[in-house]
Amino acid sequence: MRQTIARRLTENTSVPTFTVTVAVDMTDLLRLRADLKAIGSGITVTDFIHAATVQALGEFPILNASTDGVTVWKHEHVHLGVAVSVPAGLLVPVVRHAEARDLWSSAAEVARLADAARTGKARRDELSGSTITITSLGPRGGIVTTPIINPPEVAIVGVNRIVERPVIRNGAVVPRLLMNLSSSFDHRVVDGQHAADFVQALRGYLECPALLFVDP
Repeated sequence: MRQTIARRLTENTSVPTFTVTVAVDMTDLLRLRADLKAIGSGITVTDFIHAATVQALGEFPILNASTDGVTVWKHEHVHLGVAVSVPAGLLVPVVRHAEARDLWSSAAEVARLADAARTGKARRDELSGSTITITSLGPRGGIVTTPIINPPEVAIVGVNRIVERPVIRNGAVVPRLLMNLSSSFDHRVVDGQHAADFVQALRGYLECPALLFVDP
């Protein structure tokens, strides 16, 4: 597995990559998650991030693409790769047709695939074919990361840990729960403006999670 990981990641050494980091106020989303948890829902913060990523991709489909450095393939459907840590390394199970799933369906599929990956039961077809990947270290994460693109994809969303920080609102300092998103892009396919607009759209969905329940 380590040899495969090394081979896959060194394919990225010739890719001109740039990373955009944006601070996201997660206070309202965490409040919503707590309300859902109180009524028995197991939806996680990561599940919201998955859903927000899919929604933002609908606005910027150029990021849902693959390239071999010569040809660019734009994908009609979102096959969401979710990086999962296992004892031997890292696996990326894939949620097929993520754009057709609601928050609960996506969460259930991620949980199933993650369990299959950790127990060694994931099928080969469940570990390939992603069109964009999300990676997160959860509470172990730092303030900023530089995630490596999973080739032949052209973008990856990196999730950092949530921390309480002072924020100025209406002239007053208030505590808010902030999280940095660090997303990397293949500059051969993705321009800086598209990348910046994408992460701002992603930020918008996370800061106003009610939008995730509205039909586009």
